[in-house]
Amino acid sequence: MRVIDTDLPGVRLLEPLVHHDPRGLFLETFRVDQMAELGIGETFVQDNHSRSSKGTLRGMHWQWRRPQAKLLRVLAGEIFDVVVDVRRGSPTFGRWIGTTLRAEDFRWIYVPIGFAHGFLVVTDSADVEYKCSAVYDPGGEAGLPWNDAAVGIAWPVAEPLLSPRDTRHPPLDASRADLLPYVP
Repeated sequence: MRVIDTDLPGVRLLEPLVHHDPRGLFLETFRVDQMAELGIGETFVQDNHSRSSKGTLRGMHWQWRRPQAKLLRVLAGEIFDVVVDVRRGSPTFGRWIGTTLRAEDFRWIYVPIGFAHGFLVVTDSADVEYKCSAVYDPGGEAGLPWNDAAVGIAWPVAEPLLSPRDTRHPPLDASRADLLPYVP
């Protein structure tokens, strides 16, 4: 497994070894011992799968009552994936990274606790699978607007398809009560 560090501490891209032959291909998509060797020691307790149409933007979300680390990959299609540091007191608070994830690349993104996550579907549709380190708690979810001017995410879309919930998030501000603390 090849690891690519990003500009946000702890957020990493993971590229598995893909074995090709005349029959097709084979790869290990997840192995707990290999993740631990890479410094990803969470126990993942919930798997989620979403299918979305082109232009759908899911995000930007994080969990504050039951914080979740996420390990995410695309099974079909392509997305523009974004992670924002929402840890109060972090030297990179409010900074974001964006990367393209495609099914044919088999690449994962690891999103540690304390980061908001979201993605935009750029192909006709996309299937996304992600592992979470805590069970989803709808009352402990928070978010920020996809177009929060203070964060300035450069989304490749002007008018995304959003859920009603994702149109109502307050802007990111260091005084919000639903932020997680930065722990150096």
